[in-house]
Amino acid sequence: MATISSTPMNALLAQGKPRSRRAVRVQEWFIMAALAGCGIFSLATTVTIIYALSIETFHFFQMEDVSLGEFFGTFTWSPLLGAEKHFGIWPLINDTLLVAGVAMVVALPLGLITAIWLSEYAHPVLRAILKPILEVLAGIPTVVFGFFALTFITPNLLRWEWWRSASGEPMNPLGFGTYNAMSAGIAVGIMCLPIVTSLTEDALRAVPRSLREGAYGLGATRFEVSVKVVTPAALSGIIAAFLLAIARAVGETMIVALAAGNTPKMTLNPAEEVQTMTGYMVMIFLGDASNFGPEYLSSYAVAAMLFLMTFLLTVIGHRIRVKYRQVYE
Repeated sequence: MATISSTPMNALLAQGKPRSRRAVRVQEWFIMAALAGCGIFSLATTVTIIYALSIETFHFFQMEDVSLGEFFGTFTWSPLLGAEKHFGIWPLINDTLLVAGVAMVVALPLGLITAIWLSEYAHPVLRAILKPILEVLAGIPTVVFGFFALTFITPNLLRWEWWRSASGEPMNPLGFGTYNAMSAGIAVGIMCLPIVTSLTEDALRAVPRSLREGAYGLGATRFEVSVKVVTPAALSGIIAAFLLAIARAVGETMIVALAAGNTPKMTLNPAEEVQTMTGYMVMIFLGDASNFGPEYLSSYAVAAMLFLMTFLLTVIGHRIRVKYRQVYE
């Protein structure tokens, strides 16, 4: 015999009763207001940063010791030493790009190879274990990478014997010092490695399985499928990962402040001591420079240039993604 439930009929009807249209509209309004508020907050933050940098940069160029022509037309940056100050931005830009270039030589090839291996060769169980471990590397504080560069990478570079002279003495033609762009660049590259690997692997995994199966059906090997089919199909995502890593390397602060040094110069030798744009800003804000002098205000001009560089990288990345993006049905 079927058992009759003791639940009152009114309670059953109440449980299935739909909400009123007014309540639904109010809920949707709150959701839309919250989303719009988040968007407006992000936009307002960006506008505020641009405003603060623009005002202080304008004040910097209004000072009598500074000119726009010297800032972009000279190659000497020495705002703190001597009575005659020079504000040529190019040494800082050169050193920033030098460190970022060393970092990308380390991060981009290793990240791409690791991503291809994880996507196309690694066992699913092994991939599920290794990828989170690799991504944990991105959570390490950058100051730790800076001390790692200073206490491990640099001493090993100093002990690196390139060759020996006729007398048997070790020779190092590059002349590594305690602070150098190579050590800082290697550490920044290790820091960027998880970014490149994770985003590139996601782009490779997003390629439809049908493309792989079609290539295998035509007799291609796994290597040929990985290099000639999957990688070109994921090119837009790979380029986006590369540009994000470059922007991250350009804006890195603590590693270069600890390991690169404080001597801005026009050089392509990674063994020399250099000073990046972020390293200069750290030195100014932690030093004894007056808040009303050109030395202090110059940090805002440097920050504005750094903002423009990263913004340009973002625009280029967006255009590349749009140009090479492939949509699969």
